[in-house]
Amino acid sequence: MDLFEYAKEKTLKKEAPLASRLRPTVLEEVVGQEHIIGKDKLLYRAIQADKLSSIIFYGPPGTGKTTLAKVIANTTSAGFTQINATAAGKKDMEAVVKQAQQDLGAYGRKTILFIDEIHRFNKGQQDYLLPFVEDGTIILVGATTENPYFEVNGALLSRSIIFELKALDKEAIRALLNRAVSDREKGMGNYEAVLEEDAADFLADMAGGDARSALNAIELGILTTRRSEDGKIHIDLETASQCIQKRVIRYDKGGDNHYDIISAFIKSMRGSDPDAAVYYLAKMLYAGEDVKFIARRIMICASEDVGNADPMALTVAVSAAQAVERVGMPESQIILSQAASYVACAPKSNSAVNAISRAMESVRLVRTTVPAHLQDSHYPGARKLGHGVDYQYAHDFPNHYVRQQYLPDEIRDAVFYELGDLGYEKYLKAHLKKVKGELD
Repeated sequence: MDLFEYAKEKTLKKEAPLASRLRPTVLEEVVGQEHIIGKDKLLYRAIQADKLSSIIFYGPPGTGKTTLAKVIANTTSAGFTQINATAAGKKDMEAVVKQAQQDLGAYGRKTILFIDEIHRFNKGQQDYLLPFVEDGTIILVGATTENPYFEVNGALLSRSIIFELKALDKEAIRALLNRAVSDREKGMGNYEAVLEEDAADFLADMAGGDARSALNAIELGILTTRRSEDGKIHIDLETASQCIQKRVIRYDKGGDNHYDIISAFIKSMRGSDPDAAVYYLAKMLYAGEDVKFIARRIMICASEDVGNADPMALTVAVSAAQAVERVGMPESQIILSQAASYVACAPKSNSAVNAISRAMESVRLVRTTVPAHLQDSHYPGARKLGHGVDYQYAHDFPNHYVRQQYLPDEIRDAVFYELGDLGYEKYLKAHLKKVKGELD
């Protein structure tokens, strides 16, 4: 590299986006992903020992796939080459393979080939790499946001270890933001910026686990905000909101407003107002509420406020809860909307919750004994004790019903479950009256 090229490279690094400049060069600087790069984990040990085999990094944008590749580049003694599958073609790969063969033959040095967006390569391009990965000419490090089990050839997968990167948690994002603001060498430390606590929380929430998104926002905020009278650049909540292009909603996950919104959401479903239910759902989703938390509240409402007036409500709610865990955002908002609106529109009954409340109170206050004819009679000697004697098997009688005592003597006339007159409960109520012979 001549002096001109060196100066050009240095200028490019200086002018590069914050997310690129702040990218770690050693494992100790990496934030998050402890499940794969913790000190006792396979990937950490392999990078430290410079004993990598072919691997594929899979995860959402901004979670550190390229970062880990750069750490490998700075750690390994092998040659390191990077290409992007969105722009590279077969000729680029042929050139890499040719150089790798020469380095391996002349110097015994292996070559690591990092392919970003590897899912963009078609089957033929991926097949071209296979023999060179297999014979060790190149060590493949692939990165993809798509599920590699669907987008990468099975033959390549079988020769690679898959590492799934997770969306960074809020604390990891906050740590990166603080590093960005304070680091004078690679970050924005020379700007003397102050990132306020609520702004940091907001950016960490709204980034959705994407470090690049959070860093782009803080960089934009520092570069476009005027200095205050104290000579510092203050990044407050309003500035943070503008920089990440998301309006601040008054919704503190740990405060009163959080409970106000979820309370309004539940009461809207209970009150049969699907419009209000979907509105409060949207407000929670916009503010970054955990979709699993929302799904749990819908399931509870489906049982507590709909119950057997429409037994399908709980089925829909449970299915939605399972679906959002498998699908993720943003599509999960559709599933939650379907479930919330169904529960809101369903006929209502609180018979189930009233029944268990009354029964629990009775259990607390009254000591009872199971009637002898209902007690277990399957063990030797049970009959001699009178257990199971005179029990009548319901299926032997018309309508599969026979009148006999089921409650303990102490509360034999108690009523816990009172069916309503709406929806399916109306049918159940009529059915019980019929089989008990209480209809004309």
